[in-house]
Amino acid sequence: MTDAADLRRRTADLLASHPPATTGRLDFLRARFDAGLAWVHFPAGLGGLDAPRALQSAVDAELAAASAPDNDPGRIGIGLGMAAPTVLRYGTEEQKKRFLRPLWTGEEVWCQLFSEPGAGSDLAALATRAVRDDAGDWVVDGQKVWTSSAHLARWAILVARTDPAVPKHRGLTYFVCDMTDPGVEVRPLRQITGEAEFNEVFLTGVRIPDAHRLGDVGDGWQVARTTLMNERVAIGGARTPREGGMIGVAAAAWRDHPALRTHDLHQRLLRLWVDAEVARLTGARLRQQLSKGQPGPEGSGMKLAFARLAQQISGWEVEFRGEDGLTYDDWTLRRPEGVDFTGREAGYRYLRAKGNSIEGGTSEVLLNIVAERVLGLPPEPRTDKDVAWKDLPR
Repeated sequence: MTDAADLRRRTADLLASHPPATTGRLDFLRARFDAGLAWVHFPAGLGGLDAPRALQSAVDAELAAASAPDNDPGRIGIGLGMAAPTVLRYGTEEQKKRFLRPLWTGEEVWCQLFSEPGAGSDLAALATRAVRDDAGDWVVDGQKVWTSSAHLARWAILVARTDPAVPKHRGLTYFVCDMTDPGVEVRPLRQITGEAEFNEVFLTGVRIPDAHRLGDVGDGWQVARTTLMNERVAIGGARTPREGGMIGVAAAAWRDHPALRTHDLHQRLLRLWVDAEVARLTGARLRQQLSKGQPGPEGSGMKLAFARLAQQISGWEVEFRGEDGLTYDDWTLRRPEGVDFTGREAGYRYLRAKGNSIEGGTSEVLLNIVAERVLGLPPEPRTDKDVAWKDLPR
């Protein structure tokens, strides 16, 4: 069985055969994947070694000490956190071999075609249609919205309705969509920050081969739940050091500007610091649970905490900085490759954090998930549960 010592030996062999100082970044990342050191808990031949997930940190520490390049996880987070675990669980062997390596190395960026103008919080109400043609392929028509990185993506994970005559959760199918295909149109959505990291995507007669279907026809909701649970863990359960992330920025501002301090702001900062540390430790426990299997509904609680803390901390920082907290560097429309919460000014963090309680599942929906699936409380009445989607009022 692979242990930490074996992983360190394998990492040393990789560094010896591909010295970071003289090996191109992409060549190094490909070699790392092929050596099974990309995500050690994945199967052998797919970037891993069937090792315990917790041992990844041993590899990462050795590579960081050698100044080895990473795969820019902030840029390809949707692929790493959402597409990869879904492809691994539901993909065919051919799909896994085709998609996972360029996904992990960052050669191919992924996006997520889930939410729609009329189906955001209630994702299962989506209306994008996929109809099978005589050749066995699928023709997709519809509109998606709030699609991060669609302007960069080569591939998308897509949920579409394939049977409108059954209840909404049972008539969905999950696909991999080529974003370069004819009929795919990406339009920027400008946000309150002035940027357009989100997009709306129009699908008009887009042809998807059946070989790019993940899971069985009509089983798309079950496949999508795997994606959503991993998404919430990726957003709310990211590994951070003590006083890392936004609470670190706020604490640094407190230390650097003693003239702005007040007793009330101090008390509020202390409460936020403790809450951030509790969330960090809870995230560590959640990652330990993940080492034993697939993520569960607990990730929804972590994503809830992340959104609340981001908004409260950014609000505290704007208030603490006074007039300087209202400054903003540039309102020019930009289409960034990622979100930088700590590298911009306080005004940006305050505005961008407003979206944290919407993206990745609204806080209201996540509260329902925690109530019903974690605490075991009675579910809310649902009058549309057994009604065919085509008969639902819209």
